[in-house]
Amino acid sequence: MEVVKDGEFVDTHALLMSYPYSNAGFAIPLPSENQECFLEGLKLLFKQCGGVPRKIRIDNLTPAVKKVRSKTEEAQLTDAFIQFQNHYGFEVQVCNPRKGNEKGSVENKVGYIRYNFFTTSPVMNSYEDFTETLRVQLEKDRQRLHYEKEVLIEDLWNDEKNYLLELPEEDYPVFKEIEANVNKYNEAKLDNTLIHIPKASNYPFIYFVVSWDKYKAVSPDGEILYEDFRPYMNKKRAIPWLSIFKDWIRKPRAVPYSRYQKYLPGRINDYLMVEDLVVRKERLVEIVNLLVTHDIKRINEEFYDLISGNNENPFGLDWDEYDSLAPTGGEQP
Repeated sequence: MEVVKDGEFVDTHALLMSYPYSNAGFAIPLPSENQECFLEGLKLLFKQCGGVPRKIRIDNLTPAVKKVRSKTEEAQLTDAFIQFQNHYGFEVQVCNPRKGNEKGSVENKVGYIRYNFFTTSPVMNSYEDFTETLRVQLEKDRQRLHYEKEVLIEDLWNDEKNYLLELPEEDYPVFKEIEANVNKYNEAKLDNTLIHIPKASNYPFIYFVVSWDKYKAVSPDGEILYEDFRPYMNKKRAIPWLSIFKDWIRKPRAVPYSRYQKYLPGRINDYLMVEDLVVRKERLVEIVNLLVTHDIKRINEEFYDLISGNNENPFGLDWDEYDSLAPTGGEQP
């Protein structure tokens, strides 16, 4: 799915768990579908549920299944997933290949969450904050009648969760160690991306110790050479603000109703929310002229200098007082 973070589009994923008896659903946003994200997502799902399901039915996702079921053999699970399963004590049922109907409850939940919570791209400050946002939304969603049993989903869930296994006392550490070759430019590849690691070429190879969101580059001697966020944590796509603003110039009345309005940085948003449509159009043109040479973040950050260059006081406000009240940008007003 698509979210907006720091004023830019981010392609992200969500791991969903559905409980067929109550129809209660839980969702965890994650940056990738690799093994570290999958296991970390399951950990967070268990914590939200307050326990561990006795049985989990899964499809043939690569982080969990290394060989699909055939006519003569059962599906084979990955070693990492077996260790995770043993720690939490649940049983696994693997669906047959291309048999989505065997897990129809969660397939329906995917569609329900997508069409009810992601009709437009939500604003995400961080994965942790967005996880909490989804938790609250889905908790409120349980205050509706079950589609078939005519009982509140919350009441059914309160019955169902009594059958969950207890969470282990010790947390399960989710990480992977990857050996990587280093080129003469001190670069090693992680997530199909070359990363510059200081002093890495001093060694014939290095190790990446990776979690779902971060990595550490470690020498064969155990020295931490570098640590940072994984490359996919920084992948973003710019919102096409120039074309959006040009459309708004033609229809200035539509700005407050546009799906993109909530993604505007705070100062620019307030600047455009003037009721006089003639003034609003003038300000839209002004921003368009700035977008030719500046991105939206810079316009917001240098708002007083860039806007005040043409208008001594565009808001008619005391700037110091305004800054103490208005959003600083990048957040939903």
